Amino acid sequence: MTSSDNLVSHSGSCHCGNVKFTVLAPSVLEVWNCNCSICKKKQNLHFIVPKSRFTLHTGSEEHLTTYTFNSGQAKHTFCKTCGVQSFYTPRSNPDGVGVMPHCIDSDTVTEVVNRNFDGQNWENFIETSDIRSKSKE
Repeated sequence: MTSSDNLVSHSGSCHCGNVKFTVLAPSVLEVWNCNCSICKKKQNLHFIVPKSRFTLHTGSEEHLTTYTFNSGQAKHTFCKTCGVQSFYTPRSNPDGVGVMPHCIDSDTVTEVVNRNFDGQNWENFIETSDIRSKSKE
């Protein structure tokens, strides 16, 4: 799938609705399932887009907080009120945004294609994976 395949505007939010966003992405989402320590604990299924295709709605930022650990490269952003992580900045793609498909509120997703990312062996897997290309225009 290339980055220009059938881009549609998806709108989404956290559970309480304090954090709202719009993201331009294909209607068929390529969703990553990572098995690193934090992704495994929170079942962090996500698709990746360039930052330029993600818009956080006005007023949402004041409701966000961020958790980092280890290298501090990944920014696990979530709502201060309901605790839902609807998007984050992945370690693999600091120039992009990882968006949770289950936080898309619009009926714009036609299919989800799952891919595995071996986060337990991050350094080795990143070299053979195409995940870094997902945040490029």
